[in-house]
Amino acid sequence: MSDSFDFDRMLALPRLSSLRLSPDGRRLVVAVGRPDAEGKKMTTSLWQVDAADAVPARRLTRSVAGEAGGAAFLPDGSLLFTSSRPDPDAKPDPEKPIQALWLLPPESGEARLLVAPEGGVDGLVVARQAPVVLFGSGVHLGAATFAEDAERAKARKDAGVTALLFEDDYPVRHWDHWLAPRRRHLFAADLPPGPESRLAEPRDLDPRPSTFAFEDTGADITPDGRTVIAARNDTSAMPEMREDLVAYDVASGEARVLTSGDAWYDAPACSPDGRSVAAVPYTRGTPETAQRASLAVIDLATGEKRPLAADLDRWPSAPVWAPDGGAIFFTADDDGNCAVYRVEVGGEADGRVTRLAFEGAYSDLCPTPDGAALFALRSTMATPPRIVRLDARAADQAPVELANSIDEGGIVVSGIVERLTATAADGTAIGSWLIRPADSSAEAPAPLVAFVHGGPLGSWNSWHWRWNAHILVARGYAVVGPDPAISLGYGQDMIQRGWVDWGAAPFTDVMTAIDGALERPDLDASRTALMGGSFGGYMANWVAGHTDRFRAIVTHASLWELRGFHGTTDTGALWEFEMGDPYRDPSRYIRESPSEHVGTIETPMLVIHGEQDFRVPVSEALRLWTDLRRHGVAAKFLYFPDENHWILKPANARLWYATVLAFLDEHVLGKPFERPPLL
Repeated sequence: MSDSFDFDRMLALPRLSSLRLSPDGRRLVVAVGRPDAEGKKMTTSLWQVDAADAVPARRLTRSVAGEAGGAAFLPDGSLLFTSSRPDPDAKPDPEKPIQALWLLPPESGEARLLVAPEGGVDGLVVARQAPVVLFGSGVHLGAATFAEDAERAKARKDAGVTALLFEDDYPVRHWDHWLAPRRRHLFAADLPPGPESRLAEPRDLDPRPSTFAFEDTGADITPDGRTVIAARNDTSAMPEMREDLVAYDVASGEARVLTSGDAWYDAPACSPDGRSVAAVPYTRGTPETAQRASLAVIDLATGEKRPLAADLDRWPSAPVWAPDGGAIFFTADDDGNCAVYRVEVGGEADGRVTRLAFEGAYSDLCPTPDGAALFALRSTMATPPRIVRLDARAADQAPVELANSIDEGGIVVSGIVERLTATAADGTAIGSWLIRPADSSAEAPAPLVAFVHGGPLGSWNSWHWRWNAHILVARGYAVVGPDPAISLGYGQDMIQRGWVDWGAAPFTDVMTAIDGALERPDLDASRTALMGGSFGGYMANWVAGHTDRFRAIVTHASLWELRGFHGTTDTGALWEFEMGDPYRDPSRYIRESPSEHVGTIETPMLVIHGEQDFRVPVSEALRLWTDLRRHGVAAKFLYFPDENHWILKPANARLWYATVLAFLDEHVLGKPFERPPLL
């Protein structure tokens, strides 16, 4: 057993995200996350990487506050980014940090502030051929300008008012924040070229107080900067909650709906000629038919929609146009990986799909200006994200990793990563990843911990900062991550197998994958545990009520009683597309609730939850804890008052791993429980 990798070693690794390529194709900019100087929070800086891989990477930004990911290049090579660093020309207000918009010149110089609305700046998009900037910002109801918004905020603060009033609004909160008193709007602004140019007054593209919302929705802008295409959520017909694509004329604000409510539309990407937009439509599921994702191109003039890659039995995501408009690149979960695809648009090869890269998990695709290559971030189950280069046309190629990328600190995990396949009773192949200690053997088999992924529409295919198996492996455990029914990357039939019936095929598939792994002599079938978060937490609770084969179960941010969950989660109405109307027929909610089986739970359980989790509210954990204590189950409850669906702060994450490992050691290995310091 090796102790070369633990939480502190993982924490020291640079966390790469939000890769961007300059218009001339010479510079890559990537966001790099690390703990701050006090180790109390994660901060992000921007680094420049030479696309030719000829010179070492260098850090571009440095501030105590850090910078947000998702920077954007202007046509002249200037870099826009957001940060809550203080304005150098104003007296800092530590009580009111603002995520403002900054500009960094293309070659050198100090970053300068462009705009700092109190509602913050996010979601940066820049036109390819015009200095037009698109961003999101929160605005008080009825405020026509950023100045009016600030006045309303000051009036509330001076009066000591924190109350929120909702009328016809739904939802009223999202992930970890309330959708009031500000709502997110989209703004466009011109930024004339020049070293000291000022951002023109931003224009609110949809200022009407209404049920329209842009919370967590995608947007893009045509290359000439004249038209914004945004995914706009309409909650007026709950539970329908439509999300259509809307074309906004930047100059006049005129809005034109492009889609007809036939699906939820996401990830709009404007073509290089500005005539069409690619997007990912998600059909609404029903209790009988699972949701489906596809790729489509929509003509901006006529609204005509045509599908692309229709025969590919995978869920496309994050489409990006080739510079000449002759192809679209996208990623898709694919048999335990997140692969890169190319689909031809127009010409004799129209619709032809090529898988460019398979092994690993790719994101942030950046085509080069000449269309010959792609840059991307790639991680695996054994390695964190790194910058790689791909040929833009070659099928199933091996990526080329940039040697002069961000320093990884020489960390090499010691676990052995293997791909496993088991066969379910109906003949379905169940894929899993096994990560085990290098020294596990038939003479010294490793205890096994099963990780069930969240989603449930997801899969294990990449490095994970929050559920990192290698920390457990370094302590001597083997970890298996199964992809049961309803997982992505195995075709629509695999999703349908688990749709609505979470306690059926998804449960038996998890058991099948574990049984298959335990056929190996280097794993100890007598010492096993199971863990899961979100949907994985749901499955952990379901497993607890249906088998006593595990020595311990860890359930994080988990669903317990689905009828109550429907009314308290931030997106309860959306559940009706799978589980049906709970007011007319609650039978599915009752049938699929782990709480119905609390009387049979005997396995010791560790319950973990964050107070700020609005997707799976803490009420689920409180109800679960009460039910476990009422039924005499040996259990512990780890509660984080300042965390949400994820445990993000370094000190809290350290305590998370310490508590989980102590709990596993106690029940799987028979060691005394060592209460983590400070708890």
